[in-house]
Amino acid sequence: MASDRQPFWQTKSLHEMTPEEWEALCDCCGRCCVYKLQYEDTGEIHYTNVACRLLDDYCRCTRYEQRLRLVPHCLELTPAKAERLQWLPTTCAYRRLALGELLEWWHPLVSGDPNTVHLAGISVRGKVVPEECVDPDQLQYYLMSW
Repeated sequence: MASDRQPFWQTKSLHEMTPEEWEALCDCCGRCCVYKLQYEDTGEIHYTNVACRLLDDYCRCTRYEQRLRLVPHCLELTPAKAERLQWLPTTCAYRRLALGELLEWWHPLVSGDPNTVHLAGISVRGKVVPEECVDPDQLQYYLMSW
């Protein structure tokens, strides 16, 4: 018998979600794990194709539980931050839900397949270089438009 229940992301606010539900929202695109540059004069944010050293080929953090300690500039995303961080990609489930938008068809929670984010070309898989290969003073040469 089919269930009439709606998925949790359609019935709960970000603040109401359990830790497991919150974590399930991550589509593993890796876009939040690339370096970004913000221009002081305009406030514009530009993505680079330089990835955090902890991001693996599957767009997952290899040391997720320790990331905040190991990477000083890593940020723990919370519902309040999802509502105000302008650098979150427009494709990000946290940002979309915070803005009252639906998840995209390729999101693993919608498609049922963790690979659709990669097949749709949303993830950074195969598009980034590891930070250890880049001089931090040269990031402006690695700008990327996703």
